[in-house]
Order: sequence, then structure tokens, then C-alpha cells
Amino acid sequence: MPDRGGRRVVVTGLGAVSSLGIGARQFIAALRAGRSGIGPIGQFDATGFEHVLAGEVRDFTPSAHLHRVSPKEWGRSSQFAAAAARMAVEDAGVGDRTLSSLRTASCFGTTNGESQVLEDLGEQWVSQGPDRLDARLIGQVDAGRISAAVNVELGLSGEALTLGTACAAGNYSVGYAYDLIRSGEVDLALCGGADASNRHTHAGFHRLGALAADVPRPFDEHRDGIVTAEGGAALLLEPLESALQRGARIYAEVLGYGMSCDAHHMTNPHAPSIAECIRRAHRNAGIKPEDVDYICAHGTGTEANDSTEIAAVRDAFDGRVPPISSIKSALGHTMGAAAAFGALVSCAALHEGFLPASTTVRTVDPALGPDVDCVPRTARTERLRVVENHGFAFGGNNAVTIFGDIAA
Repeated sequence: MPDRGGRRVVVTGLGAVSSLGIGARQFIAALRAGRSGIGPIGQFDATGFEHVLAGEVRDFTPSAHLHRVSPKEWGRSSQFAAAAARMAVEDAGVGDRTLSSLRTASCFGTTNGESQVLEDLGEQWVSQGPDRLDARLIGQVDAGRISAAVNVELGLSGEALTLGTACAAGNYSVGYAYDLIRSGEVDLALCGGADASNRHTHAGFHRLGALAADVPRPFDEHRDGIVTAEGGAALLLEPLESALQRGARIYAEVLGYGMSCDAHHMTNPHAPSIAECIRRAHRNAGIKPEDVDYICAHGTGTEANDSTEIAAVRDAFDGRVPPISSIKSALGHTMGAAAAFGALVSCAALHEGFLPASTTVRTVDPALGPDVDCVPRTARTERLRVVENHGFAFGGNNAVTIFGDIAA
């Protein structure tokens, strides 16, 4: 890869709390096997909703993964972030003492912050009035506590930043962490995203008419919407030099990123802005469109997103569409964690050599073009050199990250 100045940045640890499994190994294995994490809603009373499926984390026991963060004092989103971060540093073989002795930062993205805490307080307000709100819950509301929980859990004293750029936030966090390490400002950085299932988000997408009748089917001819989901994903980033010195397993190199905020429409994605965001990512990473072997798509499964995303790719890639698939077909839409899960999968795909599948596709939409390979139904073994990860959000917040094989 070309020398772009600054330190080279690599990913040496992965952590996941997901509906497909706890831990990156379980998550990736389930994804490659084509399993689904989508089932009946259990995090809130779904009575009255026409659509009652979600991608919920059903086997998460906080005490099994958290050493310092108490579930009584921290909300579910913060618990997801802290647990995923704990798994990432353990996966990287970095101990707490090493972490605390180095300049280590945390940066996590979210859409809804501590949504379940807010809903609990809302119910208290209605039933008891504002003077009888639970002070303990009030203290958990701040979305900034998501990254703060990572610092508390791992004993860090460095920067703890939470980014609220919705469904693109995971990629924003990776880009920010990459800059911190590349510039030499920090020695290690934990980044990712976290969000918990909640009634408000489910109701909002229901009112938009954006919920799927059963499961999300990105790139399918009869796709009809998303399925809301939850979880937390974390990546540990460090300089290539230090990773090599300590003999770390390197999943991938972070080559660069691109961002844009077009504010074109509150909910509808804008193809020209997305295409420009992709071009910015390519320039920042020092690559050409033909270098990209695979795109981990935003791929929500709505009519507007998938057609717009393919149009943007076709524009940015001079008419070529690399293999492109959506893990939301198995995972659901994890909101602020979505792009972080995409980043994790991008790294795993490079390291293990596979193309993740769009598992629920029945018939690829011919309107997308005959050249669109969305890796339908089944994952494929394939050697990859460069992977592009997409994250797009309401309001035109777009972020694209680029990962590469360290040996390429």
C-alpha cells in the first residue's frame, strides 16, 4: 500500500455482543454458517404492533463479561460497549495493566444512546410525575456514558468520546480512532458502536412504513424494509510497528476513510453525496476503485436504500460494482452499532478469506443491474486484499472505511 505519511494503523482485537452470538468468534461463525439472529421481540411489550420481530441479544449475562461496570449503574447500551471492548482487548492479548500504562482512547458511536433508560424514565414521569423520577436512572441517561463505560471497565484515563451520528456512527468512530493513532496522539484506541432495542425506535420505523413483514431482504426483488436490532461491536486499533513487536495477530490494516453530511433529506439517501463520500475514502486510503475486492454494504433492505447505494457505487466505481452484500440480512439493523459490525466483518473477511452472504435473498432485484453480485444466500471462500465498509444515516450522514490485508 502507498505511504500516506504518519503511522500505519492495524486492527488486532475484535469484540461482539450480538443476536448471532457473544464474542467475535461466535458472531463470525454464525454469520458464515448463514444463521439468523432475528426473532420475536422480548425487550419491550410489542402488543399492538403489526411487525413484532427484532434482532435482540438474548443470552447476554453482564456479570460474565464485565469486571468493573455494574449493570445496576449503567444502561444496556453502555454494557454492550464495555463488554465488546473487554472482549476486543482480550482477543488482542493486551492486559489491563498494559492498557492503563499506555495512552489509550475510546470512541464509540450510537443512534439512541441509553434508550431503554429514557423509556423507563418516561414511564415514571407519566405514572408518578416529574418529582418522583429515579435519580439512579437520571444518572444513566447521558449518551456519553457509552464510551465512559469502556474506560471504567478497562481502567483507562484517556479520551472517551461518544459520537451520535446515528447509523454511520460506527464508521465515524473507526475514522476518529485511526486519526488518533496515525498522528501519534495515542498508542491504542478502542472504537465501535452500541445500541439497545427500544420501543421508540421500533415505533418510529413502523410509522415510516420501513419495517419488513418478516425478515430484511437486502437487494431482493421484493425487499420491504428493515428489522430493528441491538448489540455492540468493538475493534482495538494500534500502530503496525507495536503490533509486530509484540507478535500480535493482525486482522487488517485501516487504510483510510471518507465522510460527508449532505443534509439533502431527513430520511432518503442521496446517491451523488454517497458517491463522493466513497471517492473521499479512496483518496484518503490511497487506493483506486479497481483495488476494492468487496463492499460490506449499508444494505438496509428498504427500496430506497439499496437502489441508491448501488447507484452510488456504480458512479464512484466508473460503472463497476464489486461483490457487495449486507450482514443486516442475518443481524437486523443495529443502528449506531451497524457500521461497527460492518467494520468487524470486513476485518474478519480479510483475515479468514471469505465473502459474507446476503443470506435472505430469494431473487436479486433485476432493476439493480445484471452485474450486481450480492453474494446471495451463502458465504463464499475468497482471498481479499481491500474491503470497503459503508455506513449511511438519516440526515445524510455518510461514512466509508477502507480496510486492507496487511500482506497486500
